Amino acid sequence: MNKIIYLVGMAILGVSCQNLLNNKTSNSDGIVNKFDTTEPNTYYALRTITEPIIDGLATDSCWSQAVWDTLDQIWLGSNYSATDFTGRYKIGWNEKQLYLLIEITDDSLLNSREPLVNYWDDDCVEVFIDEDHSGGIHQYNYNAFAYHISPTMDAVDMGPDKKAHLYNSHVQGVLTKNGAHYLWELAISIYPDTYSDEKNDNQPVKLGKNKEIGFSIAYCDNDSSPTRENFIGSVNTDGHFKNDGWIDASCFGVLVLKE
Repeated sequence: MNKIIYLVGMAILGVSCQNLLNNKTSNSDGIVNKFDTTEPNTYYALRTITEPIIDGLATDSCWSQAVWDTLDQIWLGSNYSATDFTGRYKIGWNEKQLYLLIEITDDSLLNSREPLVNYWDDDCVEVFIDEDHSGGIHQYNYNAFAYHISPTMDAVDMGPDKKAHLYNSHVQGVLTKNGAHYLWELAISIYPDTYSDEKNDNQPVKLGKNKEIGFSIAYCDNDSSPTRENFIGSVNTDGHFKNDGWIDASCFGVLVLKE
């Protein structure tokens, strides 16, 4: 079920939570989370007992226990206003998948191009995943993935043939809209570096407690330009500020799976 739903009213996210990324101590809710960490660029995700329904709403029980973190690191582009863009996200998991809830304010949503053509210049969420947190080059291999996820839920990355491919079977998602406010709800299957386009029996890994995954998330923002105007991410590593994330997984942050 990959689609955009335009709503008269979007579910209000009245959840108290702590910001755990980039050494920030709390978000505006100011609530201390049970994971007390000073590790930079690290997000601790809680296991969800009940699998969320991917419908673009924040009504599932897992979202009430997950913590928010902000998208506020300008990897590319210049300063922007809060009405132009604000973003935050939270993560849950079970053995099968990662679950992401991404709340975006964007005064202009652009999705005008063919899905495999200059896809990074449209408005999109980009999710960087290194299954075994090994780091290293992944530009044209599956050591890691950099999924560019469009508003219509096309998930694009580069393949070993140096061409863009759709990986829509890896990502299930729904986007809901209320004015300039958008809620992306995603379920992502995590594949190892043995993934191959030539195989028809690729299997995602089984996720478990204390697993560490290389992870960053970002938003490509384009209001009306030939190219994206901003690239706004979750972590403050040098590699991402150099736009190396699509090449080198060593600059990703860390996602730790906890009970």
